[in-house]
Amino acid sequence: MEKSPTIRLDEADNVVVARVEIAAGTALSAEGVTTHHDVPIGHKICTRPIRKGDPVLKYNTIIGFAGEDIEPGDWMHSHNVLVDNIQKDYRHGKDYVPTELLPEDQRATFMGFKRADGRVGTRNMIGLFITVNCAATVARKISQYFDEERLADYPNVDGVVAFVHQQGCGMEMTGEPMDLLRRTLGGYIRHPNTAGAVVCSLGCERNNLGVFFEEQSIETGKMLRSITMQHVGGTAAAIEEGKRVIREMLEEANKITREPCSAEHITIGLQCGGSDGFSGLSANPALGKAVDILVRHGGTAVLSETPELYGVEHTLTARAKTPEIGQKFVDRINWWLEYNKGRDTQINGRVSPGNNAGGLANIIEKSLGGSKKGGSTGINAVYEYAHPITEKGLVIMDTPGYDPVSATGQIAGGANLVCFTTGRGSCFGSYPAPTIKLATNSPMFARMGGDMDVNCGQVIDGDKTLDEMGEEIFQKALAIASGEKSKSEQLGVGEEEFAPWQIGVLA
Repeated sequence: MEKSPTIRLDEADNVVVARVEIAAGTALSAEGVTTHHDVPIGHKICTRPIRKGDPVLKYNTIIGFAGEDIEPGDWMHSHNVLVDNIQKDYRHGKDYVPTELLPEDQRATFMGFKRADGRVGTRNMIGLFITVNCAATVARKISQYFDEERLADYPNVDGVVAFVHQQGCGMEMTGEPMDLLRRTLGGYIRHPNTAGAVVCSLGCERNNLGVFFEEQSIETGKMLRSITMQHVGGTAAAIEEGKRVIREMLEEANKITREPCSAEHITIGLQCGGSDGFSGLSANPALGKAVDILVRHGGTAVLSETPELYGVEHTLTARAKTPEIGQKFVDRINWWLEYNKGRDTQINGRVSPGNNAGGLANIIEKSLGGSKKGGSTGINAVYEYAHPITEKGLVIMDTPGYDPVSATGQIAGGANLVCFTTGRGSCFGSYPAPTIKLATNSPMFARMGGDMDVNCGQVIDGDKTLDEMGEEIFQKALAIASGEKSKSEQLGVGEEEFAPWQIGVLA
């Protein structure tokens, strides 16, 4: 049976989505309309008369208002779908339903690294961290020394990675920017995927090493060392000292081996980047299905990118465990609205050129698709950036929409995997938590197969249901948590993507 060239998402919708490129004059028999314009793949077509100012519905949710009278068969995009204020009923907690967890003996397992504090890692890495950018070269030189050949004798160690940033001096000694930096670094140092850490400093920076350790309750020991360049004799001496202490750490880290662990120890950071008109139809809702499975198995998923949830936040607050949790999320949305007031950023309407070309008319349509990564379960907590994630189930972490900054906050909070949906073709990767990339459409998956782990375009093609796709994603997550390398890991992508949030990232 021939597939329809369009996809209808809800009977109440007054638009459908083009499954393929559709030429003007094409009869859409399922909708009883004929197209008036050429419609790009992933874009929308009007199916019912919409008068100027009337709501445009996708997934039976308002994604904007008609900027002119629109007739059935018209192409609908940012030229005639406009953003305006929407009255929102937050209904805090009214739709919350506790998840019925599977009995412990029925939960899925993966092969993980058990830590002394009861947490479980999906990788076993040694990290080089810097208090200030002045120590960046030292950290880089040390990590580069421990290449694949030198690590061959340590098969249980997944790598030695430098986490370099641009901050640490020339900034306030106290206040939110310094708190964010220290919280992020502390989260990575304590991360369950970090078997050992070396913290490199210059010695005179405003992010003082001793104060940082004290604030983050970090104590040096066999697997946590510090090197101060001004104390050991400069750059070359610091590099040699770093090599020496990491050799000692490698011996210890290699003694740790993978063993069966419950999926309840998996925490997935949910990300989307390079979104298109199919993101909210395939990869995002399929990932949501995988999240629902993970939560039933006792695991955790972290929904973030706050500016990309704007416009549909009321659909999330209704699922909050308590009114206080719902209100905390609204408070963060309001912070972003105030911070972005008068700026040309996506929360004020316009999405990126790539998003727009892929079929997304505005931020509300993008947010509608992005929120589907969170599945259907209740929301058990809302965290500010890089705070430790202690609640199980689905939670929200406030982050910018910019992927490296957002994922860095999730990992600092404890995410030991990242699932990243993309329609245009993001090439993101991350350490020490590996990224699994989910393609929204088959043409991009075929074109960029070296970067993509799962083809969710099978949903658009009609070859798999969302439930089947969700199960495939869940199984892939278990496999990669057990040591299978993701495509980004195979390519060595992730070291440069460590990006602690500097207040000033607006998207």
